[in-house]
Amino acid sequence: MEINSIKEMETLAEKKLSREEIFSGVIVHLVKDTVKLPNGAKSTREVILHNGAVCVVPITDKNEIIMERQFRYPFNEVIWEIPAGKLDKGETDPLLAAKRELTEETGYTAKNFIYIGTYYPSPAILSEKIHMYIATGLTPGERKLDEDEFLDVVKVPFNEVIEMIKKNEIPDGKTQAAILKAKLFL
Repeated sequence: MEINSIKEMETLAEKKLSREEIFSGVIVHLVKDTVKLPNGAKSTREVILHNGAVCVVPITDKNEIIMERQFRYPFNEVIWEIPAGKLDKGETDPLLAAKRELTEETGYTAKNFIYIGTYYPSPAILSEKIHMYIATGLTPGERKLDEDEFLDVVKVPFNEVIEMIKKNEIPDGKTQAAILKAKLFL
């Protein structure tokens, strides 16, 4: 099955007619587009534009995942996640960003990175693409957290993380997707 075939694009694609910028922030930008639908009618799309991000499933030689516990303001709770971060403005190489984020947040460096795909966290309203990686051959080192970043780093056995996902103890979508894809890849 060919995805995004020419026929699909002709029958399903919407065409942007105009754009109004609603908000321009440090991380996100909100725009309101007027689009032409496949049937010729017009509609409005409110879209949050984002530079993109990366996430890493760091796996130790003992089959543990380097996990993080971090407070997430929108949900007012501390949640389990894998190392992740946004692409800096103008940054085009997700692998370099993945290496940077792994070291900054956990202190670990990795000999091997395996690209396992792209995750769209909320495709109806958000342009963010998260590039997912597995990291192996880990070497511990010193963390370099951003001044506004506070998190705990914890090693958790891979199979225990799978159970945590099953029990809904890890609600973060990118973490679920990347860990389950890593399990399939490995």
